[in-house]
Amino acid sequence: MLAAIKHYIQNRISTPALTEKSVVEAYDLWSAEYDMQPDNLMLHLDGKLFSYLFGQVNVKGRQVADIGCGTGRHWPLIFSKEPAGLTGFDVSGGMLKKLTEKYPAAHTSLITDNLFSGIADAAYDLIISTLTVAHIEDIDEAIHAWSRLLKSGGEIIITDFHPHTLASGGKRTFKHNKTVIAVRNYVHPIYTIKEALLKNNFYLLSQEEIKIDDDMKSFYARQNALHVFEKYKGFPVIYGIHLKKA
Repeated sequence: MLAAIKHYIQNRISTPALTEKSVVEAYDLWSAEYDMQPDNLMLHLDGKLFSYLFGQVNVKGRQVADIGCGTGRHWPLIFSKEPAGLTGFDVSGGMLKKLTEKYPAAHTSLITDNLFSGIADAAYDLIISTLTVAHIEDIDEAIHAWSRLLKSGGEIIITDFHPHTLASGGKRTFKHNKTVIAVRNYVHPIYTIKEALLKNNFYLLSQEEIKIDDDMKSFYARQNALHVFEKYKGFPVIYGIHLKKA
């Protein structure tokens, strides 16, 4: 009995508390260490999926908007394809600060609402948004604004946590001090995002998803989270869609 009580207390002490925070507050906290996550499975999978979708787009000489740019994870790849310009948008001032430390001449803009009121119509040829849309509560309003920013014939690439995983209890988390922070998410089924885009004169070019399989087991093992791996094995964990504006 005493041994069991001691074990329970030790587990309680060693297990960090879970606290949910708003997107802005969470990413401002996360920004200091966001680029130092070699074992982050979602960043690994997003890099793989985005590279595939981005490889289908002609970027040279075009204006690109990265909505939810964070610290500019994908910017080396984007710049390698010689865009005419690249603008990063994010709700987190902390993330944009880290981005400008890496790219002092970067064009950035702090998102304060879904409307992008200060940005001209048809300003961009390509919009990318990675690991972002589930953080947006009113996705219809956001998609309508993004459509306004995009030229006719322009393209959009979206990747994010798969809503099936989020709806089943999956969370975006990181450790800050002794607390595990969960970033607030909203579950948007993929068909609702596509419908919002179709209503704004887009058509689908491709749709991809990646499911959790044995190739990812080592990521969970390094995080002492094999129980999470077993729970979600076979679940689609990330998706990507690529659409064009007619």
